Amino acid sequence: MESLVNFALKEKYAKVKKLRSRLENMDKIIDWNKFLALFPERESTVGRPNYNKILLLKILFLQGWYGLSDEELEFQINDRFSFQQFLGFPNFIPDYSTIWRFREELADGNLTDKIWNELQRQINEKNISVEKGVIQDAVFIIAEPGKTNSGMNDRGQSAKTSRNRDGSWTKKGKKSFFGYKAHTKMRRGSKIIESLAVTTARVPDGKIDLAIPNDIIYRDKGYTGTKTKAKGDGTMRRGNLSVDEILRNKRIQSKRSQGEHPYATIKRAMHGGQTKLTTVYRVFVQQLFVFAAYNIYRLATIVRT
Repeated sequence: MESLVNFALKEKYAKVKKLRSRLENMDKIIDWNKFLALFPERESTVGRPNYNKILLLKILFLQGWYGLSDEELEFQINDRFSFQQFLGFPNFIPDYSTIWRFREELADGNLTDKIWNELQRQINEKNISVEKGVIQDAVFIIAEPGKTNSGMNDRGQSAKTSRNRDGSWTKKGKKSFFGYKAHTKMRRGSKIIESLAVTTARVPDGKIDLAIPNDIIYRDKGYTGTKTKAKGDGTMRRGNLSVDEILRNKRIQSKRSQGEHPYATIKRAMHGGQTKLTTVYRVFVQQLFVFAAYNIYRLATIVRT
């Protein structure tokens, strides 16, 4: 009976396949099985069997591409044939609580760095042409501050507040922001994100240096006066500038103008840029998959063109 149901699903999907979902292209350019070796083997066979790790991993990438909450993600997987095809038409679809626990497992087991590095390895294998230098920048991840007294007296560990635990207020110009900040290092030319850090919003950009010694790094005026490990420091300057310094800023700006591309894509095409999570480490895991999903999205564009 299950085989008949799967056959019916695939037949129905064939009718919409001519729309050529971008998910098909992104699915094909990544060797998902390579991620399987990163997960430790289950120590005990007692209890409910685990879901396939690659299935859960691909679900987190779906979440990154479409900016969905765990609950909405569960519904959309059940509702959309393109999602089911990307996941290989699984017989059982994890519920939202399973998705949450899997994300917690990744954070607790320090698996996120391994997943990120494996994806970077596969991207590097494509031998994508790049330009000289990297760009470091930062973007706000907007969150709700919450209320001091929400009336939610039974909300886990006797919490009596819905306030965001680690988010913070900061200002950029005359505008105030609450939440977190994603710091990224992007390779010029490919626009692939190589490194990522997440902090609370009030941490100054210049406090985070993602450079390695061989980098030539380009940064905006927010990094003025801060040191870097990079061998080449292309940081724009602010203040009372000489004519030469103004021209230098213009040259740097022309080279780092690509730096806003990932943020614009994540906000407009992937509906990202915000979070409902309340701690830095959870927001980091969430944003790691957002930016990893962006990298695959960008890679599919490069391969196609």
